[in-house]
Amino acid sequence: MKVRSTLMATVGLAAMFAGSAMAQEAATVAFLMPDQASTRYEEHDYPGFKAEMAKLCASCTVIYQNANADVALQQQQFNSVIAQGAKVIVLDPVDSAAAAALVEIAQSQDVKVIAYDRPIPDKAADYYVSFDNEGIGHAIAKSLVEHMKASGVPEGSGVLQINGSPTDAAAGLIRDGIHRGLKDSGYKTLAEFDTPEWAPPKAQEWAAGQITRFGADIKGVVAANDGTGGGAIAAFKAAGVNPVPPVTGNDATIAALQLIISGDQYNTISKPSEIVAAAAANVAVTFLKGETPEAKTSLYNTPSELFVPAVVTAENIKAEIFDKGIQKPEEICTGEYAEGCKKLGITQ
Repeated sequence: MKVRSTLMATVGLAAMFAGSAMAQEAATVAFLMPDQASTRYEEHDYPGFKAEMAKLCASCTVIYQNANADVALQQQQFNSVIAQGAKVIVLDPVDSAAAAALVEIAQSQDVKVIAYDRPIPDKAADYYVSFDNEGIGHAIAKSLVEHMKASGVPEGSGVLQINGSPTDAAAGLIRDGIHRGLKDSGYKTLAEFDTPEWAPPKAQEWAAGQITRFGADIKGVVAANDGTGGGAIAAFKAAGVNPVPPVTGNDATIAALQLIISGDQYNTISKPSEIVAAAAANVAVTFLKGETPEAKTSLYNTPSELFVPAVVTAENIKAEIFDKGIQKPEEICTGEYAEGCKKLGITQ
């Protein structure tokens, strides 16, 4: 009788593992991104996620959707992928607060949610994968402060702060990091702005108003990403300000790298999205196997993995971007940027 029960238990375990393997092979995973204001999602995040999923689970189906900054559209997409049988959803929310209800819906149906890039503070997702957003804000602000001091900008001088979307919890973390980086710097914040939907035109419009208001008192701009930073730079140029005061960024977009090469932008953050996308794919497949992914840290009561990015300026752009193969000189050093690339040793 004991032998029979042991045999039955063994058969049961074998069936369970076989079922788990079949579930993984037939699994559908969704990758839901928030907007198209940044080119990163189509150019880096989704290709990186798809490539890693192909390595880890070639037979898995990956559904990609972008909500184009529309909360209602993202909710429709979320419900749609559940209806299509998604067992894991990687979600970069348009609105971090609204996403709490989506997590609750998914978890009630035994669907795992991996918060991606932007956290979901009000409802713990099953996992969170991102770069360290508060660390990013602190790093770009600290880098700007050090540059201004090295350039002889006197204490008491003013800076502008341009944050990301007010509905994005990651933008809030970047903002907090900027505050920490500016605190006790000796420089004062003249004005601060939360950019709706991270839209560069809205950042440009706001910056233009501040240029009219403060003029030459603006000695630097801490912008939360390359899009908002680019908007500020465009505003200074439109106002005939030359040289443009140092402006920060984040994402290392092609446009931002070219602005650094030309001297119009001071810094950006190199955070190859493929790294985070690949990590999300690994977490997704771990869930599909019925296993619990290892938490490297925790944020908002959610097991998390946060990557530490690098600050990029003209001084290290060759080493951080081109020597590491993140971008190729022939894609960046074109037209008016060719001479700047030669001066920085990027090309001969």
